[in-house]
Order: sequence, then structure tokens, then C-alpha cells
Amino acid sequence: MNKRAAYVRLAREKQPLLKMQNWAWILVRAILIIGLCFVIIYPLFFKISIAFKDRVDMLDPTVLWLPKHFTLDNFKFAASTLHYADTFFNSLLISVMTTVLQVISCSLAAFGFARLKFKGSGVLFALAVFTIVVPSQTLMIPTYLNYRFFDFGGLIGLFTGGNGVNLLDSYWPFILQSAMGMGIKSGLFIFIFRQFFRGIPKELEEAAYMDGCGILQTFYRVMLPNAVPAIVTVSLFSFVWMWNDNYYVSLLLTRIKVLSTMLPTMWTATQFEDGLYAYMIKNTGELLFIAPIIVLYVILQRYFVESVERTGIVG
Repeated sequence: MNKRAAYVRLAREKQPLLKMQNWAWILVRAILIIGLCFVIIYPLFFKISIAFKDRVDMLDPTVLWLPKHFTLDNFKFAASTLHYADTFFNSLLISVMTTVLQVISCSLAAFGFARLKFKGSGVLFALAVFTIVVPSQTLMIPTYLNYRFFDFGGLIGLFTGGNGVNLLDSYWPFILQSAMGMGIKSGLFIFIFRQFFRGIPKELEEAAYMDGCGILQTFYRVMLPNAVPAIVTVSLFSFVWMWNDNYYVSLLLTRIKVLSTMLPTMWTATQFEDGLYAYMIKNTGELLFIAPIIVLYVILQRYFVESVERTGIVG
């Protein structure tokens, strides 16, 4: 009894100390999270603050975040400088097309690597994943020449007598790259799908074969419906990377303008105004550029987090 009473008394004495330790850890964790959130969100808040300010507010030292002269003129001028309606449509069309085609091509390739065993499959999968680390600049010249003088196995030149077809300044380069599994980060998307398909029980696939389904029927009737988390993850990654891409669109497109290529030219386009106003317009244009991505993330945030967890990317 004496020992038990001593233990109870000791536990009561340590209870305030344990509470202090818990509260200290909560405080440290909150400070770290708030600090990281501030570092990440600060540029966005800064651009939002500038976008609604008048030029007078930029010269007023008493104005920090909230403008005294609220205006939408910056958005109007930035939208006209970017030709926002046309460039937004072109960017959206390219991003959506490449996203859909990459999901189809990468899921098919990943299904083959995950379920169809053949000689050399491991080497081919390693080469597909290796494309992630290959700098796109090293393929700049062959990529450009391939689409400038596009010829499928020499057949076009055989029948026309020319040097192929010029596919530059069209959507075909992006369609062909994505459909053939050679789009932006396709190696990563193949890896994500393969890892997810390997986690699906083989009994489902075998049951489909017993019911008379072929390989392709099993793929789109059994594997794809169970791969929704992987599809959501790949779709979001593909859309965001294509939306932000400046390298391929500037290499393959000159007449067709998209937001990622128009944005760097905003500074020169506003040189007829003073530098401060050009700075405001450039920040407003950047806000217009990232606005669709923010809206997409807000709408699909819950599905994206669940998909990342289920595909095991962070594991």
C-alpha cells in the first residue's frame, strides 16, 4: 500500500510537468507550421495586395497590405496585355488534351509493366523511369527537327517526295508526345500507375479472365475503375506541369500564344509606362496566371490528398 501511494503521489507531481511538455510541443509545432505556411503563402498574398492597389498606394509608405484606393484597373490592363481570353483558351486546351492522353498512354504502359511479364520488361521499365532525369534541353534539337520535318517511317516522303510535314505551330506535337507516352514527366506517371496496379489483388484480374475478358477488357473494366486515386494524382500533376511549361511551348509554338510564354514578355510590353506601374502589372499578370491552378486545387484538394496517400508517393 505504501508503494502504491508513493507511485500515485509521484504521478501527481509529474502531471503538471507532462502537461507543460505537451503544451510546449504544441506551441513549437504551431510556430513551425505557421512559419512554413507564411513562407509559402506570402508571395501569393503579396501579389493579391499589389493587384488591387492604385499606383498612389505604392508610393504611400503608410500602405502595407490593404490598399486605400481599391481598383480593378490592374486586372483589366494585365488581361489586355496578356490577351487573356485567347491565351487562356490555348493554355487550357493544350493542358487538357495532354492530361487526357497522358493518363491513357501511361496507364496502358504501366499495366503492361505491372501485369504482363515478358523478357526485357525490367530493362524497359528502368529506361522509362530514367527519362525523368534526362534534361529536356539535351533533346531540344532532335525534338525540333522531328516535328519540323515529321515523317512516319519515311512513308510521307516516299509518297510526296518532300522532307516530311511541318507540325510546328500546331497542337500535333503535344498530342503525339502525350499519346506515345513521351510527354512531360511521363516516366513518373508510368511509375505511379505501375506501383498502384501492382497493389491491386491478382484475384480480380484472374476472375475477369475466367469470365472471358481479354487483356484490354480487363484493363478498362477492372484495373482502371480501381485506379481512380492514381488517375486523379496523374491528372493533376500532368495538368499543372503542362500549364506551367514554358520550354516546349516556346520551342514548338511561335504563332499560337499561351499564358506561360506571354507572361515573360509583360515587362517589355509595359515599358511605355513607368517602371513601378510595369511592376504592378507584371505581378497582376502572374496572379492571373496562377489563379486557375489555385481554383483547381481548392476544388480537388481533398481528392488529391487522398490520392497521394493511396498511391504511396510519400512513402
